[in-house]
Amino acid sequence: MKKSRYSEEQIIGFIKQVEAGMAVAELCRKHGFSDASFYKWRAKFGGMDVSEAKRLRELEGENAKLKKLLAEAHLDIHALKSVFGVKR
Repeated sequence: MKKSRYSEEQIIGFIKQVEAGMAVAELCRKHGFSDASFYKWRAKFGGMDVSEAKRLRELEGENAKLKKLLAEAHLDIHALKSVFGVKR
């Protein structure tokens, strides 16, 4: 996944600027990103504070680790079943 050149804190700042009355097109032109990027960020971070965004990032990282552990466990189970000849 491509990493954004803007941090969550900056993105939330952009959203708050638009909520304060700045035009989306003007904000996008000023900072060099597309309207689509702004609306995608607003869908993800809309209504969040910086602390909530940091917590979201931590939870996403923890979720990725757990998914990896689960996938490895399923591979181990499948390998053991194939070695011992157990039918599914």
